[in-house]
Amino acid sequence: MGNPVTVKDRLHDHAGTLTPAERQLSGVLMRDYPVGGLQSITKIADAAGVSTPTVIRLARKLGFEGFPELQAAMRDEASEQFKTPIGKREKWGDAMPVSAGFKAFAEAVFDNLSRTIDRLEPGTLDAIASVLADRQRPLFLSGGRITRSNADYFYNHLQIIRPAVTLLGVSSNVWPQYILDMDRTSVLILFDIRRYERDLARLAELAKERDAEIILFTDQWGSPISRLADHVVNAMIEVPSSWDSTLAINLVIEALVAEVQTRVSDTARERIEALEDMFQSTRIFRKST
Repeated sequence: MGNPVTVKDRLHDHAGTLTPAERQLSGVLMRDYPVGGLQSITKIADAAGVSTPTVIRLARKLGFEGFPELQAAMRDEASEQFKTPIGKREKWGDAMPVSAGFKAFAEAVFDNLSRTIDRLEPGTLDAIASVLADRQRPLFLSGGRITRSNADYFYNHLQIIRPAVTLLGVSSNVWPQYILDMDRTSVLILFDIRRYERDLARLAELAKERDAEIILFTDQWGSPISRLADHVVNAMIEVPSSWDSTLAINLVIEALVAEVQTRVSDTARERIEALEDMFQSTRIFRKST
C-alpha cells in the first residue's frame, strides 16, 4: 500500500494550473504546513490577501468538496506528524539502551501528545491566538502547585513578544492587587489540573466579576473553572508516575507562542532586538563561539 496523497502533494501537482490568487493562498498554506491550514477560512484568506471564495475554489481544485474537507485532511496530517514518533517505539526492542520504565513513560507521553492533538478544535486555538495577539488587552497568568511552571514558561515567551503581560505572584494573598486592575479588556490565563485548586477557582470567580476574559488550560476531565472560562484547552496528562505530565500542555503553549509571534511580528521583532541589545550591554550571557 503506497503513501497517501497529502495536501502538499496536491498543491505541487496543481501548481501549474493555479491562478495568481491561488498561488498566494498556496504559499500561506505551505509556510507553516500543515498547521497553517488549521485556522479559520477567514484568517487564511486574510493572511493570503484573497477572498474566502478563493479558498473554497482552491479546495475544490485540489479534489475536495470544500474547505472543511481540505482542513480535515490537513488536521489529520498534523496529527500523523505526532503519531510518527509513536510508531517508532515498536522498533525499540530489547536492544534499546534505556530502561523499561523510560520506555513506558515515553509511550504514555507520545499517546498524550497524539490524543491532545486529536481533541483540539482548530477554531479554539485560533480564537485564543487572536486574543493573545491583541496588544491592547493586558494578560495575567497564574498556575497551581504543579502548573505554576507552565504559567511561568508561557509568561516568559509572551512577555518578550508583546507588552502588558503579568505573572501573578505565588501567594494568593496578593492576588486581589492584580484583580483590582482587571476589567473587560483583561485576559486571565489559568493552568489547573487535578487536584484542582480552590484558590485558582476563586481567582477565576473574582476576575469574572470584573468581566475579564478567561483562558483555561486543564486536563482531560476539566477543572471546575471550565464553567467560567471563555476558552478551554483540555490536554491529556496521565503517565505511569505519581505525578501528572504537562508536556501536552506545553505543546499547545509553544504552538500558541509561534502563532502569536507571527501575528505581532512587527513589534515582536523590535522587542526581541531591544532585549538582545540589553543582554549585550549587561553581558548577562556569554557570547556564542
